[in-house]
Amino acid sequence: MNQVTIKNNFITLTVLDYGAIIQKLILKNKDGLDTNVVVGLEEPEKYLTDNKSLGACIGRYAGRISNSGFKINNTNYPIFSKDGVHLHGGKQGFGKRYWTIDQVHDGENPFVKLSYLSKDMEEGYPGNLKTIVTYKLVGSSLFIIHEATADKATPVNLTNHSYFNLDGGDKIDHYHLRLSCPEYLETDAKLLPTGNIVSVKNSKYDFLSMKKIGEVRLDTPFVMDSSLEDGTVLASDISGLSMEVITNQPGVVVYTPAAFAAICFETQNFPDAPNQPNFPNSILKPGETYHNETEFRFSFVI
Repeated sequence: MNQVTIKNNFITLTVLDYGAIIQKLILKNKDGLDTNVVVGLEEPEKYLTDNKSLGACIGRYAGRISNSGFKINNTNYPIFSKDGVHLHGGKQGFGKRYWTIDQVHDGENPFVKLSYLSKDMEEGYPGNLKTIVTYKLVGSSLFIIHEATADKATPVNLTNHSYFNLDGGDKIDHYHLRLSCPEYLETDAKLLPTGNIVSVKNSKYDFLSMKKIGEVRLDTPFVMDSSLEDGTVLASDISGLSMEVITNQPGVVVYTPAAFAAICFETQNFPDAPNQPNFPNSILKPGETYHNETEFRFSFVI
């Protein structure tokens, strides 16, 4: 297992080739103390038995897919499912594969670029898919750029699964959260989308204005609206750190695990889009390039 660290004046980032995992993301808090704002494991080999996708690149399809498969051009493709749900790419998604470290740039705007070739019918998905993920530091921002090309039509939905904890505490109730998400996807008991898109108004999912998370716990696909003046922001008064999430993706799954204090922002297409005709297209065709770009912009709470 290989480990790469890049840094600039604001951020130090450590990445593993296994799962293209973000192991550490270190910034200075309001008191000038180094703070690792992602939940990670100190010993890289422990990621081999991790079942929480800590910091991993998720693919070939992030989130859930129903019906134990999908159809493309009237061809049915069965995929591994548990209790009727395919999750995060199957038994061994991209987060459990060894990636190739293609390039490390240590100069201005440092970056690390990794690639993975997912072969035709891996986990049941058609086509050879060449995937590249770039982690780039620009000022006080971390950019995560996913790109992919395929030689057959195939569903693609990539995301990073970092769990953010801005102050090292054992609770997130005191965090301030705003989501530029006026709607969310209704889900059933298995957290599969029903196809209905619902307004957040008068619901626990309404974080259109900045407020404390409190006791609200989420495992929820939201619809992003980049036209809103107020963006998606997470902030902690304890560390003084604030993080804005900016993406070109139509959705974000916000997840707060029960087992530890953290929150994920899984920027992506909608879960189950291959089986939901009214959701944004998730099929990548030969000759096209998948491009998913998200910026995590850090600052101090004002």
